[in-house]
Parts: sequence; structure tokens; C-alpha cells
Amino acid sequence: MVNLVLISHSAMLVEGLRDMVVQVAGADVRVEIAGGTEDGRLGTSTTRIAAALRSAVASGSEGTPGVLVLLDLGSAALSLELALEELTEDERARVRISEAPLVEGAILAAVQASVGASIEEVAAAAAGGSTMTKLLGS
Repeated sequence: MVNLVLISHSAMLVEGLRDMVVQVAGADVRVEIAGGTEDGRLGTSTTRIAAALRSAVASGSEGTPGVLVLLDLGSAALSLELALEELTEDERARVRISEAPLVEGAILAAVQASVGASIEEVAAAAAGGSTMTKLLGS
């Protein structure tokens, strides 16, 4: 099964989003989170991100990419890049990064992951969050 890693500048945001994802997609979907700094402020932590990635990779299927990463603001990407450098080449090979919006992408990805979809299908579902209509009649 594809695992998810959710990265945000806010620990509270990703904790709440993880709860939402589990309620929508079920507890079988593994969701690792990395939010905020070690001292509880807004920001991102390379150490937290690397730990979340390692945990998600370690619990995934052997030999295939099985971790989809979604993040909030652009500067989280810099911390993610640094965290990826801390992983082995084999671990990095199993990680895919999504440009999808964090909330919509996480929900759509988790639903696909919950039915055993491939990493490509899970990533495509997440990407669909970019074009979701939120208002009726729009």
C-alpha cells in the first residue's frame, strides 16, 4: 500500500489533517506527518521530515516506490530537499513528491491508497485536487 507523508509549517494543521484522512480513508492508510519546528513554532524541520520519510519508507512495500509526499508552502520544499539528502539512494527511490494542494490532495490520495492503488494512481488522484470545484455551480 502507498504511504503518505504530510508536511506543513504547522504541527496542528498536519495533525488535524491526518485525523481527517484516517476518518475518510480508514486506519489502514499509513500517514506520517512532519509539522512545525522542534521548539513548537511555525516552520519546518529537516529532522522531522527525514524521520517521517524513513518511517513511511520502512513500512512500505519492498522494491517499489510507495511514499507520496504532500506539502504546504514553498519553503517546505527546501526542508524536504535537505531531508531527502539524509536518506539512502534506495529510500529516495521509493519517494514521490506531489505538487497537489495539501488538504485536497491528501484526502484524494488517501482514498486511492485505501483501495490498493499504485503510486501512479495515488499521485494522479492527489493532483486532481488542483482542479477540484468547491462551490456548487462553478
